[in-house]
Amino acid sequence: MRELRGLDELTGVDEPAWPLLEAELRAAKVPVDVLDADPGCAAATLLQTQVTVRSYLGAFVHRTGGLLVDDGWLRVYGSPAAHNDRRLPGLARVNGYPAEPDAAWRPAGALVVAHDVLGGTFAIQGGTEEETGLPGRPGEMVYFAPDSLRWEAVGAGYGAWLSWLLDGGTEEFYEDLRWPGWRDEVPGLTGGEGLTLYPPLWSVEAHQDLAGTSRAVVPLAELLGFAKETSLRLDGADPGFLGDL
Repeated sequence: MRELRGLDELTGVDEPAWPLLEAELRAAKVPVDVLDADPGCAAATLLQTQVTVRSYLGAFVHRTGGLLVDDGWLRVYGSPAAHNDRRLPGLARVNGYPAEPDAAWRPAGALVVAHDVLGGTFAIQGGTEEETGLPGRPGEMVYFAPDSLRWEAVGAGYGAWLSWLLDGGTEEFYEDLRWPGWRDEVPGLTGGEGLTLYPPLWSVEAHQDLAGTSRAVVPLAELLGFAKETSLRLDGADPGFLGDL
């Protein structure tokens, strides 16, 4: 069994990523809201995640409570302070971290790091495709697409993915999944809510006329559960763990 590295080992590194990441957050080409971190929560999350603050993932969970991108369309999980709980849950809660750091614990296939309001899920591939059933290489970002109900390899690691988001990558990525007026519907949602569409996002009707769909606010957990259930029913494919909210 591996031994957990201590907090000093994870934080006392040369060339920490936070100064670079902070500069990118300040210069973001899309609206972003950086939530406050809770020091105790951040320390515990970093210990269980076992990454140093030299990495963007380590720096992000250690220094932020999470990130709301594009007025909350996309939620990237960090280590939120108590007063941020309603706005965004933490990485530890979403992935079901143990109450105390545990060297034997592993994420279920992939580490879920973000959700969008449609139930799309970004995660870090936790092994080989043969081991996890997910596409991509170990450490690569993967995305569960709510319009196809399948996982897709993003082609980048967490740091490059986060930089891409801040550089405006969401505009092109979500071009076919947004409708006129979406920005008016999203900001009022909490971190535990999403939007369900009818006809469903994966249907032919929704692909042909996304603007013509009706939309309702639902718990994000319900949205993820419905996506999992539908994938099993239509394709016989279990997408696996999509986050615990």
